[in-house]
Amino acid sequence: MSFLPILPPWLFWPLAALLLGAVAVLALKGATSPAARQARWRFAAAVLLVVIAGARPGMAGGNAPVASTELNVFFVVDTSPSSAAEDYDGAKDRLTGMKSDINAIAAELVGARFSLISFDSKAKTVLPLTTDATALRTTTQVLSVRSVYASKGSSVSSARGELADRLAAAAKTHPERPRLVFYFGDGEQTSAKPAEPFDKGIELIDGGAVLGYGTAAGGRMREAGIGGDGPGPFIVDKSTDDYRAAVSKLDEKTLQNIAAQLGVPYIHRENPSHTSTLMQDASPHAASHVDAAAGDKAGAGRLEWYWVFALAAFGLALWELLVYGRAYSELRRKREASS
Repeated sequence: MSFLPILPPWLFWPLAALLLGAVAVLALKGATSPAARQARWRFAAAVLLVVIAGARPGMAGGNAPVASTELNVFFVVDTSPSSAAEDYDGAKDRLTGMKSDINAIAAELVGARFSLISFDSKAKTVLPLTTDATALRTTTQVLSVRSVYASKGSSVSSARGELADRLAAAAKTHPERPRLVFYFGDGEQTSAKPAEPFDKGIELIDGGAVLGYGTAAGGRMREAGIGGDGPGPFIVDKSTDDYRAAVSKLDEKTLQNIAAQLGVPYIHRENPSHTSTLMQDASPHAASHVDAAAGDKAGAGRLEWYWVFALAAFGLALWELLVYGRAYSELRRKREASS
């Protein structure tokens, strides 16, 4: 049980003590008739109920809405060569879908603080936490696929350390703000080393989603950054005799494992459909760590009980009105009889 008074605690509790003390003296003071004593006790009970309601008692639990301005949102984006595979929404590359969804999610969370982390064989923060929506759009727009010649084999978990560090820094600076993580990728692991689990800082994640791009059949990838403004040539599979175009395939099982490790849902994104349903699934939970000063005001789930006491006080007030109404009717009847 906790309390969130309607006034600052330093003001509410002394006033409540004075009011309850005065009511106790009135209730215990001798009365000339049983009816007067009952009226004083009803008044004392009503005041007590109002004070308790004003203290706003409650318990942890439930789903309290969290304003988007209280959120720290981390976008973790796969920019390895496989993100150039042309099997999103027809024949578009996967990175196009990722960029579209980043902008759509940011539009749903106006006022939040956003950070962008890109990864292939290594991860880096390309945009620290900021409320500047223009900076996010610009950074997202210039995201590009890592050249296959520069890539040393991508890992789906190469961002685990960078993400954990950014989450820890955000939790230390503003522990009251829930932290959402959106992971964008296709689940393809080309590094010779096996993927490491996301097991660092996951307790600091309060919501988000893992978004998968591509198809099981796969798509061909174009090389990026080779002269001219037009599309580059297709990346070839050197393991084949005829050097045919390499194909990247969506690995949903890997993405589902990542989602389970992060404690968020997995969602397959085939086209730039509305993100409202996505955001419902990715809504923030109660903050994992809330500082003592912020308390329940930080947006953590809370079951309020003030209404129970307010309703009881209202019931006593109606009862009192009924008693006075009867007394007035009786007095009026006696006056009419005597006249």
